[in-house]
Amino acid sequence: MNLHIIPEIESIEETDTELEPLYRVIIHNDDVTLMDFVVEVLKQIFFLANDRAAEIMLVAHIKGSAYVQSLPRMEAEKRIKKAHHAAGMEGYPLHFSAEPE
Repeated sequence: MNLHIIPEIESIEETDTELEPLYRVIIHNDDVTLMDFVVEVLKQIFFLANDRAAEIMLVAHIKGSAYVQSLPRMEAEKRIKKAHHAAGMEGYPLHFSAEPE
């Protein structure tokens, strides 16, 4: 007797939920905020590696602003708010903004 075992196939229904559009987080240079503080904010709030955080900080320092990362709008706004709060607690005018991709 020759038996064939057919695996069960699970059907997955598609949902109508759309992904939230991404926003580009931008850091803006200022003449007050310490470079080490900027790197720490980029590492702690935006979860960047030390080398990448330092590179972004230097680009912003030289060019006036730099791209940090793209995130869904709500997440970008949440992290920017945290960064502004952390900077404010230390008396720094560090500023981030978000723009649609």
